[in-house]
Amino acid sequence: MLAEDKLIEILAAEGVDFTVSLPCDRIKRLIAMVPRKFFHVPLTREEEGVGICAGASLAGKRPAMFIQNSGVGNMINALLSLTGFYSLPLAIFASHRGLYKEKIAAQKPMGEKLPGILRGAGIGFTQVEKIKDLALIPGRLERVYRGNKIHAFLLSPALWEAAGADKNAWRPVFDFGRRPKAVMPRGARGAHGKAKPRLTRYEILSAVWPALESKAVVCNLGFPARELYQIGHRPSNFYMLGSMGMATPIGLGVALATKKEVVVIDGDGSLLMNPGTLATAACLSPENLTVFAVDNGAYGSTGNQPTLAARCIDLEEAARGLGFRYTVKAAGKRDLLRSLEMKEGANAPSAHSALSGPLFIHALALPGNNLPGDGQAPVIPLDRLEIKRQFMEFLSP
Repeated sequence: MLAEDKLIEILAAEGVDFTVSLPCDRIKRLIAMVPRKFFHVPLTREEEGVGICAGASLAGKRPAMFIQNSGVGNMINALLSLTGFYSLPLAIFASHRGLYKEKIAAQKPMGEKLPGILRGAGIGFTQVEKIKDLALIPGRLERVYRGNKIHAFLLSPALWEAAGADKNAWRPVFDFGRRPKAVMPRGARGAHGKAKPRLTRYEILSAVWPALESKAVVCNLGFPARELYQIGHRPSNFYMLGSMGMATPIGLGVALATKKEVVVIDGDGSLLMNPGTLATAACLSPENLTVFAVDNGAYGSTGNQPTLAARCIDLEEAARGLGFRYTVKAAGKRDLLRSLEMKEGANAPSAHSALSGPLFIHALALPGNNLPGDGQAPVIPLDRLEIKRQFMEFLSP
């Protein structure tokens, strides 16, 4: 049995049921095999994969990631401030470039330093250099999922040199077909390009709060999460306490792993950090996902410095360009509520079904943190593990 087949067998035996990946030439056969056995998400960036896997694990899945080791550098903060911070499980299978028969000089610095980086970050790892080393994986995978740990398996290219391996025996399976034409949700046609901000972010969240009941809500970090908690806490709210740029990836992971309606309350600054996730969401097209992007043109939690959305970027047009079929721009209370109702079917393209894909709502807001009273939203008084526990209980069948 080839190493790839043995590894797939181990993953299935350990209950892995949710996978994400970015390509590496050394593990191309393995990555081609993964989608044939497991639910799979092709990524645009490793960091978004951390968020997607976090969302899936909140919904009870056992996620595994397949990447090149250089990608660890793109996701180390998210691993520490999201996956590790909330005690979520993640198995990382990294093609360990830069050492064994490496011909590309640029691969060597990261390959040589990766073990030290992982030790410094407190992330456990196992170096898998020979087929016999695969026997180490089951026990360590069990500890990942039972103990809510992060563990990296560093896969040497030497693994894939077994006699009889056909280097051409792989076929990519990522075929999404032709990109569908964008569809304007009924009732939203007049809003495109004409809406102007009227409400602050706090006023917007207050206006839509009743419509969020019974939905799984992933809320962006900083003032948005604190404001949502102040307006009204629900166990169905997952408040981000760190990891800027991860709100939509987390929400996407939840939506892919549950049938519940999922609303992501994201911001312009956060979305611009990981715009590729919108493309991932558009291609995977979960019908139960709404990205509610509150755009006040500012980094509200760090002093209201302007974002590029205040100067030259229309987030709704960006979402449409990245593949979202259903988008709407809204500003006033009535339009905001009508936008959220589109997922219920009343304003869907046909009278017989809700939207057949995710919805992107571009909620225009006035800049600033104009809260009532002293203008300060108190820190959320819930421990991170309590936030996680309540949210997971809400998601459980």
